[in-house]
Amino acid sequence: MKRGRVYLFLALANLFWAGNYVFGEMVTREISPISLTFFRWAFAFLPLLALAWLIERPNWREALREWRMHLLQSVLGLTGYTLLLYAALGLTGAVNAAVISAINPATIALAAAIFLHERLNRVQAAGLVVAFVGVTVVLTGGDLGLLIEQGFGVGDLLVIGSVLAWTVYSLISRRLVTPPITATAVQSVFAVVTMLPVIAVVGVSLPSSGGGALGLAYIVIFPSMAGYALWNIGASKVGPSRAGIFLNLLPVFTVVIALVFGATLELPALIGGALVIAGVYLTLHQRRAGRRGRDGVAGIAHTADDASDPLLIGDPIEPVAHERLE
Repeated sequence: MKRGRVYLFLALANLFWAGNYVFGEMVTREISPISLTFFRWAFAFLPLLALAWLIERPNWREALREWRMHLLQSVLGLTGYTLLLYAALGLTGAVNAAVISAINPATIALAAAIFLHERLNRVQAAGLVVAFVGVTVVLTGGDLGLLIEQGFGVGDLLVIGSVLAWTVYSLISRRLVTPPITATAVQSVFAVVTMLPVIAVVGVSLPSSGGGALGLAYIVIFPSMAGYALWNIGASKVGPSRAGIFLNLLPVFTVVIALVFGATLELPALIGGALVIAGVYLTLHQRRAGRRGRDGVAGIAHTADDASDPLLIGDPIEPVAHERLE
């Protein structure tokens, strides 16, 4: 496959995940975050199972041997992360949510350093600081005094909660041997099953307008299925370390889509977003450089351990199979 087509696949994956923020905000005006989360996976799990079979040809019996890990991952990443994000979108907006969520690769790097004892060099540490400063600018609107006086908004706290949920999900994913699309498919089945008791109590509703129905269809088809497939195809061709750089496109695409739909971009969000992207780039770029030195060549196909690297594979949104991708 030509390198240009591979890069297009990686860019499209991030474009589709960016749409999840914008359309998620639109759909949650008509249905609850619980309904949106349930229908997202209820409509997506069968196509995801088919995609896994077509692309990865998995050994389903081996995948099911890890069912306890898949159940935990489903609760953290597919249900918990998604519920928190959709609940936040109606309160803080797609642009702010996307910029705050862009910190996810940096939080995963920090958590890996703390809990998995992975080494961070000075440039990576500086990148983490820059990224966190960027998020602080977004959260405070550039006014620390206002934050001290009023505290964090509920929507901002929910986004931070979703980031933490995906961080834990990503660290745990390193223990899985199930291929990424197959893992997502199995976890989507668990997401539907575990949400059934909640649905039985609170009920569900479908969008009441044509626009809401189209938004739900978009979320099922593009972020949930096409995004995962395109990302994993691309990452398998150029290596997860090079593919990880494309994650910086996610907040950029989200802002562009939101502006097209009439959103406004405030200066603190613009400045904070630029700082977050710069900080995350420094963190991931140094990791790339380290792998280049270790392998002797940049972008080669790595081992199974690299394939599940939580910094570089996921939906963070909504994430990627083992990272957010939302």
